[in-house]
Amino acid sequence: MRSPHLVSPRLALLLAAGLTTLVTPAGVAHAATATVPATDNPITITSTEQLAPGVTYGSFEVTTPRGVTVGYLLAADLKKNKVSLGLLHPDAVAQRKVVSAMTNEQGAVAGVNGDFFNNSETHVGVTPTYSSSGPEIADGEELKFAVPTAQRFGPALAPGTSTRDVFGVGVNGKARVDTLSLDGEVRSRKGTIALGGLNQYALPVDGVGLFTADWGTASRVRSTCGTDTNRSDPCSTHTYEVTIRDGVVTTVGQTPGAGAIPADTQVLVGREAGADALDDLAVGDRVQVREKLVSVGNPKLTFAVGGAPILRDGAPLAGLDTKTAAVRSAAGASRDGRTVYLVALAGRAPASAGFTIAELADLMRSLGADAAVNLDGGGSSTVAVREPGQAAATARNSPSDGTERAVANGIGIFVGRR
Repeated sequence: MRSPHLVSPRLALLLAAGLTTLVTPAGVAHAATATVPATDNPITITSTEQLAPGVTYGSFEVTTPRGVTVGYLLAADLKKNKVSLGLLHPDAVAQRKVVSAMTNEQGAVAGVNGDFFNNSETHVGVTPTYSSSGPEIADGEELKFAVPTAQRFGPALAPGTSTRDVFGVGVNGKARVDTLSLDGEVRSRKGTIALGGLNQYALPVDGVGLFTADWGTASRVRSTCGTDTNRSDPCSTHTYEVTIRDGVVTTVGQTPGAGAIPADTQVLVGREAGADALDDLAVGDRVQVREKLVSVGNPKLTFAVGGAPILRDGAPLAGLDTKTAAVRSAAGASRDGRTVYLVALAGRAPASAGFTIAELADLMRSLGADAAVNLDGGGSSTVAVREPGQAAATARNSPSDGTERAVANGIGIFVGRR
């Protein structure tokens, strides 16, 4: 699906956002027009609508070797001082909700689904946590970190990428694809223990993870299941949990628990060597816990959602799948980080021929993205839109399940929230 100079989708969808000219990768300015010849797989715009100044929604069709695929595109101009992105999320990390409900509850004008998540389990007696695989940052608050890459759900990642990769927006208002790391430790008079997790459904082998009130009520046992090389490996039999309230250890035990965590309380869970390290702590010990997510790029991210990188510097990544077509969602940003493209494909026949991941990367490049990530797909793929005059956002892409699937998170477009 090679269309390096295809610009009609960008023109048709961004004109309503106030753009009248566009520069191709070759640097040639084109006057506004809704039809520009494409190369291999032409993209046909079938509808466009301005949801708000700087925010446009439209549908398109792409002819593939397997048939026609219908897709939906949200374009957001972050140069508009009232347009921003944010994390759509339930009340807790270990929870799920449909995209339209999160869009409405948080006051977004539109949104798409986000990261892959722990939606099923093979460990006997262990229930899914419904928490995402990658990091989450909402309004500058760091909600969670990433599970080990082998513990991720979803299709294989491109070489050199991991669950720590995110799509986000910095404090400068520019969108980008970035990579996060966790910098954290547990300090007591008995020594210092490195943190290997924050509110995540799987901890690295020998690791220690921090759980806070943001996690919710789900059992923390799943965090000690699987390994760094195999998600289905058995749960660890060597675990330990420490509860800290107002900086003082209040309880210790060998089995991770469940239930709501109060705002003044932190829970540490360790496995293998991490369990041994926590076993040194005793009730009454004073403990300080510090954690922060650090990005490779600058400046600091105020919003981030996990995603699998598929496009970098305007080029698809090497090693992307070229064989498996499916219903998919994606998020991308222009080179200057000021224009965001959110895509979800139609979920039901006859408009669901789907894309391979390589085709998805090429689509995002054709739309104008310089960097992009693959989001959760299949029944999770959802685009929800609230048109002018409507009281609520609704799903528009006929999700594969027949109704909206509850998901871990999403990306929302907001107007007037800054």
